[in-house]
Amino acid sequence: MIEHPGFVVWFTGLSGAGKTTLALALENDLRARGMRVERLDGDTVRQSLTRDLGFSKEDRDKNIERVTFVAKLLSRNNVAVLAAFISPYRAMRDHARRETGHFVEVFVDAPLEVCVARDTKGLYAKAFAGLIPNFTGVNDPYEPPENPDIHIRTDHEPVEAAARRVLACLIERGYVPDGG
Repeated sequence: MIEHPGFVVWFTGLSGAGKTTLALALENDLRARGMRVERLDGDTVRQSLTRDLGFSKEDRDKNIERVTFVAKLLSRNNVAVLAAFISPYRAMRDHARRETGHFVEVFVDAPLEVCVARDTKGLYAKAFAGLIPNFTGVNDPYEPPENPDIHIRTDHEPVEAAARRVLACLIERGYVPDGG
C-alpha cells in the first residue's frame, strides 16, 4: 500500500446515469496503484446500513447523513472513498462536502430517456406506472449540482475517459500520487 491522504469522491446522478459503473472503473485504477479504497454504493448500503429507511425526503436525508458519517471515518483514516448515490438534494451533498473535507463532487449526468433505456431492473417502468412512489426523476425531484467539481455526460463520454478525468482531478489536488 502506498501512503496517500483520505478523500471522498461523491458520484451523484439519476438512477441509471452510470454512477456505479464509473466508481468501479476508478476503484480498479486506484487499487492498481496500491491505494486503500472503499466503494459505498446506494444499492449495497440500502441492504445493510440503511435498510430501515424508505424513500421519503426525511429518509433520503438520513441515508446520506449515515453514508457521510462512514465516509468521514474512512477518509480521515487515509482511505479513498468512492460514494455512488443518487443523493437528490443539494443540501445533503453540501453537508457531505462540509463534513468530510477532501471532497470531489462528480455529477454523473445522462438524459432521463438514456437512464430509462439502461434500466435493467425495470424501476422506471414501475415508477411511470405509479407502482413506485417517490422515484427520483419521475415523481420525486432531483436537484442537479450547480457547481460540481466534475460534470460527466455519460451519454457522450466513454467510462474509461470519464474515469481518467476524475483521476486527473484527484492527482491535481494531491489526493492521488502522480504516476503508478
